[in-house]
Parts: sequence; C-alpha cells; structure tokens
Amino acid sequence: MDLMKVNEPNSWFALQVRARWESTTATLLNGKGFETILPTYTMKRHWSDRSKIVAAPLFPGYVFCRFDVHNRLPILITPGVISVLGRGRTPEAVDESEISAIQSVIRSGVQMQPWPYLQIGERVRLKEDVLEGLEGILTSFRGNHRVVISVTLLQRSVALEIDRSRIVPLGSLRQANVDTFAPVPVLRESVA
Repeated sequence: MDLMKVNEPNSWFALQVRARWESTTATLLNGKGFETILPTYTMKRHWSDRSKIVAAPLFPGYVFCRFDVHNRLPILITPGVISVLGRGRTPEAVDESEISAIQSVIRSGVQMQPWPYLQIGERVRLKEDVLEGLEGILTSFRGNHRVVISVTLLQRSVALEIDRSRIVPLGSLRQANVDTFAPVPVLRESVA
C-alpha cells in the first residue's frame, strides 16, 4: 500500500481514547466539525438486581475520525483523546476499504459483535464440541476457513472446515515455525 496515497489530507484515522470515553469523545469531535465513526453493538448487561440491553463500542478504546493529518492539534486537545494510531510518532491512515466495510455493516443493521483478530497462517485452538483443545493453523480454501492439523513426525496434514466461532487464536505461524525446528523426539521400538 502506498503510504503517501493513504495519508492524504482528510483521511480516516483511528484515535485511541480513554476507557469508556468513546461516545463522549466522538460527540466532542462532531461538535468541532469532524466526521467520526463509533460502531456499536447491543449486548445484555447483568447486574445483581436487573439486566438491561445496552449499546457498547465495537472497538473499545477507539474512535475513527476523518481529518487533515497536518492539522491534528484540534484532535489531540479534545478531551478523551490519547493519541492518533500509527507507526512510531507518524500517524497512519486506516485503509478506505476497511472504513467502507465498517460503514456498510453499520448501515445494514446486521447483528455484530467484537471478535478476536485472526490472520491466515495463525496458530489456533478449537473450542467446544468433540474437537475441544485441538490445535492447528488457520488457512483459507475457496473462501472457507479451515484449520490444518499436522503430524510432524509423519510429515502429513489434515484440513478441517471449521466455523469461526469455534476458533481461538494462539499465536502466529512464525512462532509455530520456530517450534518446528526444535529437535523431533525419536521414537524407538523396544525389542523384547
């Protein structure tokens, strides 16, 4: 991705905000004339005496805001704003296609909820059902998510098509590859 193209004036940026200040900060930024996105989802909160359905931020601690990166002081002095996300001290714009996807989901009214970030090649563990605790590597095949289970000693693998709700991230494939180069235990057949 061309960094200069993405960081054009008035791109979308992710702002890190104080805990539970997402709504207040978005309102203050809107009052200053900035366009913001604060995606929320509905959840059921339970207290000792009652339960209630409330709106919670889809990305807790973050608000998306469109502004000129070269004039970010009005953003940074807004109560609740901690920083503009980026690489080091250089703000980095959020990809336009990702913002468009979030806006489309918000407009659609489809039920949504927060989910762990999963990447192809990441080590995962399965939860629920008969495969509870099984570990493998997340792959994609013809648009479906699969988990590959490997037997290192045999140098063979099996691919399982798994519902994403049953997948929990463990770590990246890079970390898994480090473990792959560890000495393989030698199985010896005892002669009696």
